[in-house]
Amino acid sequence: MIQTNELDYALERRLQIINPALHRHFTDAVFGLQNVLSNYKNLFPAYTDHTELHSLNVIDFCNRLIGNQIEKLNADEIYSLLLGCYFHDTGMGISKKDYERFSKEIDFGDYFETHTKDDPSRIIRDFHNEFSGCFIRKYAEFFEIPSKDHLWTIIEISRGHRKTPLLDEKQYPVSLELENGSSICVPYLAALIRLADEIDVSKQRNSILMYDSSAFTEENDIMQFKRHEAIREMQMTPDEFILHVKTDSDKVMDSIRTVATKMQFVLDECRKAVNGRTPFTISQKQVVIQKIVEE
Repeated sequence: MIQTNELDYALERRLQIINPALHRHFTDAVFGLQNVLSNYKNLFPAYTDHTELHSLNVIDFCNRLIGNQIEKLNADEIYSLLLGCYFHDTGMGISKKDYERFSKEIDFGDYFETHTKDDPSRIIRDFHNEFSGCFIRKYAEFFEIPSKDHLWTIIEISRGHRKTPLLDEKQYPVSLELENGSSICVPYLAALIRLADEIDVSKQRNSILMYDSSAFTEENDIMQFKRHEAIREMQMTPDEFILHVKTDSDKVMDSIRTVATKMQFVLDECRKAVNGRTPFTISQKQVVIQKIVEE
């Protein structure tokens, strides 16, 4: 039985043991990604943290969601999952040149029937998972992704952190066969990133060292910061995600309830994709808000 403190860096440690070469590919890619992830601040200076610190939180939550199932994961799955955690928000900080190029590759559907094309920051924010996929594809050689299968997987699970249909058997095959004889359970990896990203909502995500909240002018940015400040801890148990909340503001509390509702929706769809389609499980069933009462 893996103890909670042993889950820290569990994926990285296991990859280093079972496939040192893939682990080196991972660490080399992360070194190159660190500055890239901070670029989102150029477009979104007051937006929720999307740096490597958020990526580390997502990996940490993945470790805890996986728990004792980690021995079922092979090296190709762990490598793809770890890089997907780092790559999933790269679309938030793309350059103007890449934005123009990637916009020609993305299917926006009927989005522009209700939105203007003259608002790139809004477009990037709403489709950043798709821009992330384009970024990964363009720069795959720079990050030395070792095969087309790994590249395809990392793109799909990074895109899959929001909106994409995890039940689609073609887009998210349960067993993607690799040329090396291994296989990857794509929907499980995508669901892990989607759920881990969704539950990264506590105060720790928006450190006061990273933001000057007094400089925020947009009402949504101000409320978002207050909400993160009020959620003091996101506790994970085998059955629940518990948001420990401290606030006297009805508006902030309403905002937290909205977040919890969305979190429950994501949990339900991830459970359906994983528990219903794969040999893995997500045990948590419910999102709970628990107010902190001072004695």
